Order: sequence, then C-alpha cells, then structure tokens
Amino acid sequence: MPEPVAGLLLAAGAGRRFGGPKALVEYDGEPLVRRAVRNLAEAGCASVRVVVGASAEQVRELLPPDVTAVPAVRWQAGMGESLKAGLESLAEEPAVAALVHLVDLPWVSAEALARILGEASEDAVVRAAYQGVPGHPVLFGRRWWGEIADSARGDHGARDWLRGRADVRLVECGDLGSGSDVDRPGDLAGPGSERR
Repeated sequence: MPEPVAGLLLAAGAGRRFGGPKALVEYDGEPLVRRAVRNLAEAGCASVRVVVGASAEQVRELLPPDVTAVPAVRWQAGMGESLKAGLESLAEEPAVAALVHLVDLPWVSAEALARILGEASEDAVVRAAYQGVPGHPVLFGRRWWGEIADSARGDHGARDWLRGRADVRLVECGDLGSGSDVDRPGDLAGPGSERR
C-alpha cells in the first residue's frame, strides 16, 4: 500500500491582477478552489488542506467537509507565508510528503497530480514539468518541511530553497495537461491564449 501524501493547496491570494481572489473564480462552472481540491483527492492524496487568506470565509464555504482550511495570518506578505502556514499545519499529519499545488492552475489534471504523487518518499523533491519547463505541483518529502517553512518568505514560496538543488527530480506532465496559470480574466480562454 502506498505511503500517504497530504495535498496542500495554496489559495490565499487576493488576485489583484485578476480583480479578485482566484480561488472563487469559476471555470467550466466550478470554482477554481473546488476544482483543485477535487483533482488532489482524485489523484490519491490521503488528506487535503487549503491555505486561505483573502475572502477566507467565502473560500471555506466552497470546501467539502473533509477538507481542512488553514488560515495564513500573514497571507498579504505573499505566497511564502501561505506555504509556511500550510507546511506547519501538517506537523501532526501522518504523511510522508506534501503535494503542493496552486489554486490558479485549472489545466493541471488529476492524472498529472497522480504522476507526481507516485514519486513520494520522505526525502523526495519532485517537480512537474511541462515541455521541459519546471512548474507545479511540487512534491516535498517530510524530511524537508521544516527547512522549507523556515526559508519561505514574501512572494517566493519555495523558489529560493529549490534554486540550485541537485536533487530536484523533474517529471514531465505536458502530455496530461498544462501548467499555465490564470493571472487575468482573459487567461481563462485557455493555455496559449493571448495575455494582455
């Protein structure tokens, strides 16, 4: 039986460029936060936690009862604070790794998430790639959670921690979806749509 992996969805941002919190935005008739939670569950995550900040109560209302909302008190400082809050909330979780996903990636399929999840171990550092370009999700083995939380600051998340590491394994997922994010309403037209 595979070791349990916790799904960690970062959904705290205010979506300033978008015009509102992206967690609440609907794509194909489904809020992005619900779509991402569903995909994490379908991929095989033993549990799912959603880090909330902007419009936290509205986001919480969209979550299934078995999903834990984690407040990021300093969410306005950037993604790093959300990642820190999320990883720290997993301390009592019996998971060997955390699959960290972002709410504004509607074209990352459950199959792509499952492919990354399949690489889980306590010391894994695995990152999805799309046509060879590193993206999300990123799987962090439990061994690294404290280090990553300590280094997460501002809007950098785990970027600084990941930079220059020789042990990051890239797993190609471009055949299963796209790692394109949604920054502005026009981006919802799909990957490759013209950005304004």
